[in-house]
Amino acid sequence: MVKLTKIYTRGGDKGETSLTGGERVAKDNARIEAYGTVDEANSVIGLARLTTEGAADEMLARIQNELFDLGADLSTPGEDFTPGEMTLRITDAQVTRLEEEIDSMNANMQPLTNFILPGGSAASAHLHLARTVIRRAERHAITASREVSINPAAIKYLNRLSDHLFVLSRHLNKDGASDVLWVPGATR
Repeated sequence: MVKLTKIYTRGGDKGETSLTGGERVAKDNARIEAYGTVDEANSVIGLARLTTEGAADEMLARIQNELFDLGADLSTPGEDFTPGEMTLRITDAQVTRLEEEIDSMNANMQPLTNFILPGGSAASAHLHLARTVIRRAERHAITASREVSINPAAIKYLNRLSDHLFVLSRHLNKDGASDVLWVPGATR
């Protein structure tokens, strides 16, 4: 468990930060960009949770915890992606759980026949924002993977999570009934 007794350390005052294990890297390193963006998405999900309850809130609570695990995974150098007692790693089972939840929520919705705009409800709008932030985190993780080894399950998790947040946003919009539809060329 983490114990923080002092919030500031001055260790990053020169533009560097530490990865898990102590290696120092620039704060704009792609790996740092990836887990920093995951942290940003987690904050947006926290906003969404202010207006959710029941099963949706339980899913989002679990996802928030998994996003902290994902941040730890992305900040841990190495090529051994096996979860351990002291090493948090995203697993394929977590990706599968997201897929199962997507399928379950999607089963009650009519197929999309148009693109939708973020909105419809506060929770849905926040989840659309979280989805786009997760997509950015995914792009940063892929950039980082060109330079260092990144857990392939972490990248799959990010990809699937953006889909999950999209479907959950529609579910919270009365299974799509309150979705705001895009009207192509409507303002010409």
